[in-house]
Amino acid sequence: MAMRKIIHVDMDSFFASIEQRDFPKYRGKPLVVGGNSPRAVVAAASYEARKYGIHSAMPMARAKQQCPHLIITPHRFNVYQEVSTRIQHIFHEYTDLVEPLSLDEAYLDVTEPKKGSPSASLIAKEIKKEIWKRENLIASAGVSYNKFLAKIASDMDKPDGFYLIKPEDAEQFLEELDIGLFFGVGKKTEEKMHRLSIYKGKDLKRFSQQALIGHFGKVGRYYYDVVRGIDERPVVTSRDRKSIGAERTYQTDIYNIHEVKEKLSDVIEIMWERSEAKDKLGKTVTLKVRYSDFITITKSHTQGQPYTKTEAAKTLMELLPTEEIQTKGVRLLGATMTNFYLEDDKLPKQLKIDF
Repeated sequence: MAMRKIIHVDMDSFFASIEQRDFPKYRGKPLVVGGNSPRAVVAAASYEARKYGIHSAMPMARAKQQCPHLIITPHRFNVYQEVSTRIQHIFHEYTDLVEPLSLDEAYLDVTEPKKGSPSASLIAKEIKKEIWKRENLIASAGVSYNKFLAKIASDMDKPDGFYLIKPEDAEQFLEELDIGLFFGVGKKTEEKMHRLSIYKGKDLKRFSQQALIGHFGKVGRYYYDVVRGIDERPVVTSRDRKSIGAERTYQTDIYNIHEVKEKLSDVIEIMWERSEAKDKLGKTVTLKVRYSDFITITKSHTQGQPYTKTEAAKTLMELLPTEEIQTKGVRLLGATMTNFYLEDDKLPKQLKIDF
């Protein structure tokens, strides 16, 4: 079996870059995408904003403290979706093996490219040029022989980066890599590893697989493999989603049950549109409610046959904890459909377009 050639493409500060591209007045200035309410968080930050320590998921209030002249612009998800779709088309010009991870990143297997050079490095550089040429946006790309290494490589030289990890260089590269830069090692895991005197890949490599499982559970097997450059996961061109849903957070707490029901109807509508777009009908619906004190509850109901839209809406409304809502107030509502109907040949078909 030939060694695979994997590219990981990651758009640099995607949402914020689109805003700066479309509105010249924002260029070169610290900008974030997100809401301006007391509970808002940063969805994306420009590189100018990142110089102030601002990053995605940061509370907006804190971001404004760190940069008083910060520009805040609301999201335009329909625009980001359209741009992402066009970028996906560029990927598919080179390979059909494309695995989107989100709107702004994807894995590509170019072991046998559809056109151009057989070199994964040259293909990655060409894709970066095409994205700039057609969309006026910059991307970073990592290249290696598996997904784990390609993902790490794409983060090594941002923004507008390119980084190649050759098979013969992988072992030394991983031994010298800070453990916090390993994909899949979050902040809490990094702290735990530091307590075990694991600071770099070479420190992790000293532990047996059994010892890592003992310290970290099943994910210990993953750590044992990847520090040795082992990652056999293929590029998956489609994902079988386990759930489809929607949720909304509100700027002010809602105590009026009639208003809550109106808001929930909107959420259900979005959930149903998404389920229809995926040709999936579920036999389980779940309601999610977060109260003003941040306590979150979920309530589910399952029936023998897939829900119709009317049945799903009726069931979710009946699951609403009316008394608690009127006492505590609601700050978030969510609706999810799971336990999908498997007999696809009996479901109505519609054209599916790869994202």
